[in-house]
Amino acid sequence: MSLNVNCPMPGKINQVKVQVGADVAANETLFVLESMKMEVNVAAPKAGKITAINVNAGDSVNKGMLLAVIE
Repeated sequence: MSLNVNCPMPGKINQVKVQVGADVAANETLFVLESMKMEVNVAAPKAGKITAINVNAGDSVNKGMLLAVIE
């Protein structure tokens, strides 16, 4: 069963820390988001394999936007 990783708040993606096909642990940092001059880690809600990444470093994102999919 796949799980969407959505953006928690508007901002800019500073770092993408994973690649498609990577195995991730629950609570592992997937993205570093800059919002209101603060860095926020966006973590995996569950363990699994990354099947899609929909953003790149430098992209502006909105709250709720799909960042990645974990299978």
